[in-house]
Amino acid sequence: MKVAFATHDMKTVDAHFGGARTMAIYEVSPAGHHFLEAVQFDSKTDESGQHDGENDHLGAKIEALKGCALLFVAAIGGPAAARVVNSRIHPIKVPAPEPIPDVLARIQTMLNGNPPPWMRKILAADAQTGAMDFLEEEDR
Repeated sequence: MKVAFATHDMKTVDAHFGGARTMAIYEVSPAGHHFLEAVQFDSKTDESGQHDGENDHLGAKIEALKGCALLFVAAIGGPAAARVVNSRIHPIKVPAPEPIPDVLARIQTMLNGNPPPWMRKILAADAQTGAMDFLEEEDR
């Protein structure tokens, strides 16, 4: 599964989704993980929660994350989170800055053990169709 991290330093999940200039993307499996790419962004939001309709700073980020199952961030606003979920990406807010290797190890542990229901849903959908549907969960 592809996993993205909003980061300032490529080592830590420490960036607000809208304010991140870098998204580090990894492939994670029960057997291990490896770095795929770092996507850089020139524009960012001011993290105020106010968005003007003319400059869509989030669209490019969401487009760059296509194919990712999970997105780890330090913070994400409600409208941005809704757009991420609508793109079939599950956003996860970390309570404090956390080293990316620690998060990767936790994901691997979940994949090798008994994953939580939300992760089982991602894995099942990915195995069957390669697409995920988080919206169904909200309907229940």
